[in-house]
Amino acid sequence: MGDHRSQSFWRAVLGGALAGLAPASAGPLLMIPSLALLWSIANRPRLAAIWGLLAVLVSHRWLLALHPLTWMGVPAALSLPIAAAIWLFCALCGSALLAVWSALSRWLDATKQNAGLWTVLLLASIWGLAEVGLASMPLFWLGIGGSVLPFDPALAGLSRWIGNGGLAALQLVLAWGLWIGLSHRRGLLWGLLWLLSVLLVHLLGAASLQWVSPSQAELHLAAWQPVIPTREKFSLEQQRQLPALVQAALHRADSLSVEALVAPEGLLPSNWRGAFRDQPISLITGGFRWDVSEQRSSLLLIEPDALKPQPLRDKHRLVPLGEALPPLPSGWISGLSAVGGLRPGSASRFVDGFEPPIAIAICYEISDGRALAQATAAGAQWLLTIANLDPYPVLLQKQFLALAQLRAIETGRDLLSVANTGPTALIGAQGRVMPLIPPGQEGVAKAVVHLRSGLTPYVRWAEWPLIVLLAAAWIGLLRSSAHQS
Repeated sequence: MGDHRSQSFWRAVLGGALAGLAPASAGPLLMIPSLALLWSIANRPRLAAIWGLLAVLVSHRWLLALHPLTWMGVPAALSLPIAAAIWLFCALCGSALLAVWSALSRWLDATKQNAGLWTVLLLASIWGLAEVGLASMPLFWLGIGGSVLPFDPALAGLSRWIGNGGLAALQLVLAWGLWIGLSHRRGLLWGLLWLLSVLLVHLLGAASLQWVSPSQAELHLAAWQPVIPTREKFSLEQQRQLPALVQAALHRADSLSVEALVAPEGLLPSNWRGAFRDQPISLITGGFRWDVSEQRSSLLLIEPDALKPQPLRDKHRLVPLGEALPPLPSGWISGLSAVGGLRPGSASRFVDGFEPPIAIAICYEISDGRALAQATAAGAQWLLTIANLDPYPVLLQKQFLALAQLRAIETGRDLLSVANTGPTALIGAQGRVMPLIPPGQEGVAKAVVHLRSGLTPYVRWAEWPLIVLLAAAWIGLLRSSAHQS
């Protein structure tokens, strides 16, 4: 009995660690074995909670780069404990979610050898829909659906049909098949059927990836990666230098024969008034603005000779504490936010104030595939994401770029990513990543964005395939239970 419990514990530990390492690295090669280990403990909420805790601790280890926080007024002695507490809080949230899923699995008794496929499909579809829902909430989640890239673009091609949530559900089903085959010694036939299933979904995904709506036109843009340290950007000296830096970048972009320069999230302060002196081309940039008494982080358009920036879309998903502050006395929230607290904008990510229309993701809104699909359905012809991932390490940039790659595949749109320290890249509608500027290096680079209007099945249907699967699995489970009784 003791050995059995010890083995189960170590399966939870190993599975969680593999799941945390999978995003932006080996993808399904690590994720499917980690999920197979999860199925082996699926009816044991405490062990599943350990799996979830370790998965988030490993995948979100870049959160420790928040330290030091002294530039925000946090005492040096508290800086590392606060960063570690934020990291641990996110991990505990993941742990709680896995415990709930495991409790549901235990109730359905899915881990018995004679459990039907209906139960597995039900649990997988619930997980997939949960990932879609979590992607629209304040915390930044790296779900198993988004872990597919960049390692496995063929499997990611299926997101054209089933989106991020569908990829999550599919990997869970494949992992269940692997676990059943290994743990119950189903034999050679089961193994061959499992391998054929893996091959089939990859062939279907690769075929889906080849289809892309024809390019209707080209948009010539320049991307600027300024590499302004976040811990210094609000200093008086940095603010004094900013106009000259932007003006120089605009003239460098103009020499590339482009229509506009795109700059990253949060570049301009809220007191910015209008166009730059002798501004040669349009500027699309992130910046802050006041809307009556509310401060917002926005995508702004500054045309040459404009008297003031034109807000195109406000950021909707705000970072807890870093951007969105709780309603506490001012003395309690000192040092929690460098920007003093922001208010969210509309949930829509569709931008029609610039031609051609854009689907915009500001920072970790890139994880919300449903919102960008809705903006694409509304008429967006290309995707744009602007971000500031400083002071986080390159690991987060890789995870961010993998999510951006998935968004391009899901929507069948070219995506331009422009970030303060990276990633600054152009991603084609088929998911091909073309780096524009190396991480951490200042530069201005040209990007030719192909504009498209065709809609992928996922843009048309959203999560309906998963919802139908969930309903069918529930009906099948009820009928199976009635038949057995």
